[in-house]
This record gives sequence, structure tokens and C-alpha cells, in this order.
Amino acid sequence: MTTTRKFHIQGIMLASLIFIADQFVKYLMIGPLALESRSVIHIISFFDLRWAENRGVSMGFLEASSETQRWMLVGLTALIALVVSIWMMREKLRGDILALAMVLGGALGNIVDRVRYGYVVDYADLHFGAFRPFYIFNLADACISIGVLLLLARAFLIGKKEKETSKTGEAVSD
Repeated sequence: MTTTRKFHIQGIMLASLIFIADQFVKYLMIGPLALESRSVIHIISFFDLRWAENRGVSMGFLEASSETQRWMLVGLTALIALVVSIWMMREKLRGDILALAMVLGGALGNIVDRVRYGYVVDYADLHFGAFRPFYIFNLADACISIGVLLLLARAFLIGKKEKETSKTGEAVSD
């Protein structure tokens, strides 16, 4: 088995783990914790579990206010997940594969919510007094955001290394 193949398997495993963990936590919010009926569970001074139904995508953009829009959003996000999975399987660098796996696992978790409930279940409310640096989010959202940030950071850092390598003629590995 090639090293790249091992990286792809690791990526698939990470995406699966994120998907399963995301769905499990959402099950806890809906089932045992009954967060929907409670609305808020205070955890610590700067973090609450707060029920939110996200009918849009990131930061509420593209809000689906009808069934047709809902299914169009499902299709759009499924297409994006497909593109990310193809990109992940063509990628050769382990760091990029794992970052893409984070995006894929989170995207799949949110797609399942949108199909099942018509909205994405959000519950994590990070706040400092009245200041909320983020909208209410979930594990899938956090993984998507971290994965995208990792991809951007790696693009800038590895791109810089490749430019330096082309000047010196030395090989760079991931």
C-alpha cells in the first residue's frame, strides 16, 4: 500500500469519525438533553448549550424559507461535499487530506440534519458577556471552519516553502 493511499484511508476515517461524533452530539441535544424544549443549558460563564435551527448555510446566508429552497440547499451542499471528497482523494499531502476530511465530515453531518429535520441543529454558544464572537454553531461547523483554516494556512506556508525551494533547489516534504 502506498503512503498516499494510507493518507486517503486516514482521511476517510477522520471524516467518518467527525460525522459520527457530530450526529451523536446532536442526538444528545435532541434526545436525552431535550435542548429544544429547554432552550438553554448554562455550562460555564462563557459557554452555553442553546437551541438554534439554522435554515441557511454559514452565518445564516442562503436561508431556505420553503421546501424547494431547502432541497436546493441540500443539493448545493451535497455537490460541495462531492467536490471536497474528489479533491481529498486526488490530494497527496497528508495535512491537506486531513484538513479536507474535516470539511467533508462536517459537511456530511450538516447535510443529514437538513435532510432529516429541514434545518441544521446548532447548539454551541460561546459568549463573553453579551459579546458573541460566533453565531451559535455545532461540532460539524467547528470542524468545517478548522479544516478551511488549516487548508488556507497550509496553502500560504507550503506555497512559501515551495518558492524558497525553487530558489535553493532542495526538496520539500510534507
